[in-house]
Amino acid sequence: MDTKKYVIKQISIFSENRPGRLASVAHALGEENINILAFSIAEANGFGVIRALVDYPEKAYEKLSSLGFNVAFTDVIAVQMKDHPGGLFEIAKVLGDANINIEYSYAYSGKKGAVLILRVDHVDIAIEKILSSGATLLEHSVFH
Repeated sequence: MDTKKYVIKQISIFSENRPGRLASVAHALGEENINILAFSIAEANGFGVIRALVDYPEKAYEKLSSLGFNVAFTDVIAVQMKDHPGGLFEIAKVLGDANINIEYSYAYSGKKGAVLILRVDHVDIAIEKILSSGATLLEHSVFH
């Protein structure tokens, strides 16, 4: 099975956790007409990690790197969940039963349903297990 179409490039921006840093990132991306589709922020010991799905990840990487931000790509997958109680359980159970660890995740819910973004330790196996369970994965082209 070709799993590449389901792998999404997430950008991770590492920065000091101080006022104005998120605004700087958002402004830089806005200047380049790059849309932020989903994001999360995590903090540890005065530093933060902004994880984001954007419509032009390579362009975002170049822009933010040129401004001195430490930026990296991470492969993630996006699962279309059922937007009702138990929807998250269904996906988490598939991965847990396959002994796949969820390293982190974030989600969004909107008019078209709920989507769970996952960073897992075995991407290809996770993709196969999720698809064989009947769940829907979004292709990376959805984010461009």
